[in-house]
Amino acid sequence: MLSSSCSYGLRAVVFLAAHSSEAFVPVRRIADALAISPTFLSKVFHGLAAAGLVDTYRGPNGGVRLARPAGSISVRDVVTALDGPGLFTECVLGLPGCGEQKPCPMHAKWAEIRARIEWSMQDESIESLAEGYRTGDRRLGPETVLP
Repeated sequence: MLSSSCSYGLRAVVFLAAHSSEAFVPVRRIADALAISPTFLSKVFHGLAAAGLVDTYRGPNGGVRLARPAGSISVRDVVTALDGPGLFTECVLGLPGCGEQKPCPMHAKWAEIRARIEWSMQDESIESLAEGYRTGDRRLGPETVLP
């Protein structure tokens, strides 16, 4: 349902939120903690930076940090930044022109499901996801725990 870029981006943003400092976190540290390729994760952060969700800084003390408070970033913000709005607008069968005038066999049901998914992702903040990670109730990778 979500691309690898989007899945990794969500995990990385939650990781940053859980480390809620103003300091930049090295991409290598995040990649190691989440078992993600640092090169691929850097590309993901590039997309998040273009959307204004993270700030990046190059150099020996460089890395990434959230551009705004985690409570003001929704899951939908991250999904849209990395995968675009297609999850919330496109036909589940991929048929061009699917809509009320020329619906696909799944149109009515998918419209309901899509609306619930969109609402849920808009309603869920990165901060609330980070809280579950901080308390140890949720994980972000194979063995990720807060350092």
